Amino acid sequence: QEQLVESGGGLVQAGGSLRLSCTASGRTVSSYTMGWFRQAPGKEREFVAGISWSGGSTAYADSVKGRFTISRDNAKNTVHLQMNSLKPEDTAVYYCAARWTNNVPTYTSGYMYWGQGTQVTVSS
Repeated sequence: QEQLVESGGGLVQAGGSLRLSCTASGRTVSSYTMGWFRQAPGKEREFVAGISWSGGSTAYADSVKGRFTISRDNAKNTVHLQMNSLKPEDTAVYYCAARWTNNVPTYTSGYMYWGQGTQVTVSS
């Protein structure tokens, strides 16, 4: 069972930035396509961004395009989500997820492994 650990969440004012990180305890993250999802209170978990294991493909939710950037640092076994121009509606628990194949699904069932999540709160 792969263990994914997220970090970097916190409280930030609207317009600010945060960078989330995700590391894998088993295989290196270079073995996986990685995704970020988020879940706000009372809402379903939704796709935010994803990056293929090769790094050649990325995908973003329309709501974060131009503000969030997903990247991977295979040397440090880490995937990052740089979040800029944060809005109060970005407030949610953010989850890291992983899958074996090289495509980037935008749905939760497309991922095998999940982290425990990190809280991001954006104040207005």
